[in-house]
Amino acid sequence: MSSTRYDQGMATRRAVLGTAHVDRAEAAKTEMDTAFQALITEGAWGTVWASEGIAQRERSMLTLALLAALGNFDEIPMHIRATARTGASRTDVIEAFQHVAIYAGVPRANHALKLAKQTYAEMEAEAAAQSPEEETQR
Repeated sequence: MSSTRYDQGMATRRAVLGTAHVDRAEAAKTEMDTAFQALITEGAWGTVWASEGIAQRERSMLTLALLAALGNFDEIPMHIRATARTGASRTDVIEAFQHVAIYAGVPRANHALKLAKQTYAEMEAEAAAQSPEEETQR
């Protein structure tokens, strides 16, 4: 499958989630979810995320807030990792989850924040493991 929207979606998806993540997802595709993956690539990534209407930083914050507010916690770590590419800071994420607490409920925001903390800790550990020379030079 290739269309302009699909190709734009793959480019945007790689820019936001990282090539390694997208390559793993593509390798895991089966006949059962190929059409679904195309739908997501064209709709979410090729239309919504590719839109120039708002910056990726804001899109990241909105996505995290919506995932938390709706209780879709499985995708929060993936989108926390994406903040390294979208420009959304930890402060931005905290602010988004505080909005969730007020408008959608403290338990959902609390769980989202727990996932964010775990994911940031994993990201820091991965970064430290990738560049041990840099750590000893500091």
